[in-house]
Amino acid sequence: MTAPLSAWGLPSAVPLWEALFLTVLSYGVGVLGGIVGLALGTMRLPFLLLLGMPPPVAAGTNILVSTLGAATGSLRHLRERRVDLRVVAVQGIPAVLGAFVGGFGSGVAPEALLIALAGVLVVWQGVELLLRARRERPREHPVASRAEPARAAGPRWSRGRIVAEAVVGFAIGLLGGAVGLILGSVRLPALITILGIDPRVAAGSNLVIGFLMGGFGWVGHVVKGQVDYPLLVLMALTGMVGTYQGARLTGTLSLRRLLWLMGLVLLVVGILLLWDAARRS
Repeated sequence: MTAPLSAWGLPSAVPLWEALFLTVLSYGVGVLGGIVGLALGTMRLPFLLLLGMPPPVAAGTNILVSTLGAATGSLRHLRERRVDLRVVAVQGIPAVLGAFVGGFGSGVAPEALLIALAGVLVVWQGVELLLRARRERPREHPVASRAEPARAAGPRWSRGRIVAEAVVGFAIGLLGGAVGLILGSVRLPALITILGIDPRVAAGSNLVIGFLMGGFGWVGHVVKGQVDYPLLVLMALTGMVGTYQGARLTGTLSLRRLLWLMGLVLLVVGILLLWDAARRS
């Protein structure tokens, strides 16, 4: 169990027990991420680093796992009509552009400061969602199946809201590109707060945006050879299955329970970001 994967002819120095642990972890994170509409690479990355993987390789492998998991989760949300393509366009396109610019500008500002800023925002938004969940009426029935998609009021479109969402999307993309994170945990509350859409639709739309951002973000890592491919295959397979199953569970939760879960997940992710910022400083 302590022998590296290279002992089995695979180009990886990761020990077998670590690979098995990360494979199971990726499934669990995938299920949770599929439910709340987040790739949750922030939850996987600390374990990759703590197990001794070089940071560039950990980041490259992690973002690819996130992208593939987001792809399968997005398909499930699309099938169950929990994706608003207008929302994806309004925030997703600026986010991708921001990530592209941020990638070139990385290193201009201290990474620790940027990650700490993201952590504070995520913790704050997690508390906001928990307070909203507390105010939500508990008698609401969950959406049980694809035949009964979320029927909450659509996005509150106005010129001001569209501009605000686009600016937020670009800013989040800029920050994510600079630090190498998709930052769906910052984007999700913005979709709920600014456009006022159903959190279940926000979850589906956010996962699609995360897939688009990750799809652009992994290219540089692949070109630079910063990917552990055997570990990627193991983590991606279980992560994709988990995210797909988690996306199905989104429709079985009441709005109040989903808000509670989103809030708690955001708090954990925010704390992890703050921990990462402290470690880098």
